[in-house]
Amino acid sequence: MPAIPLGGVTIAKPEANINRAIRAREVRVVDDEGNQLGVLSLNEALAAAEGRGLDLVEVSPNAVPPVCRIMDYGKYKYQASKRAAEAKKKTARVELKEVKMRPKTEEHDFQVKVRNAKRFLEDGNKVKVTVMFRGREVTHPEFGRKLLERVAEEIKEIGQVESMPSMFGRFMTMVLTPKK
Repeated sequence: MPAIPLGGVTIAKPEANINRAIRAREVRVVDDEGNQLGVLSLNEALAAAEGRGLDLVEVSPNAVPPVCRIMDYGKYKYQASKRAAEAKKKTARVELKEVKMRPKTEEHDFQVKVRNAKRFLEDGNKVKVTVMFRGREVTHPEFGRKLLERVAEEIKEIGQVESMPSMFGRFMTMVLTPKK
């Protein structure tokens, strides 16, 4: 909804002009059942809408003359918000899950971490695999790189490497994505 500044106060403008907010002298009117009523003066169109207990809504303001529809504006806005919520629900949400390891992670713990990464990939999420270095371990980044390469080898059937291993301070990270 675009905002309109009004003397220091900002008010929200509705998406479409309705009833008396319509500024055209003549409008092309479509009734609530979809029938064309033709080009009417604004007062005649408003009278037709009020006679049915509905609103006159400007649907196409850039047309000459502007096209207006007779409808229940509250119901229209409600249905539009429902459609928007439904569309938002259908969009795929990809989360970034993280699996943390150390360079000296034992075999069983490594397998548990790989199993978790596989599960995350199967759910359609990205996985960030992080190797944390402590103390003097940071002087041997090749151990962390070998570990991350091993993870990439283990998950190659269901995932692929999006970003290769890279070092940030005491952390080496790699991002995996599910295969389509």
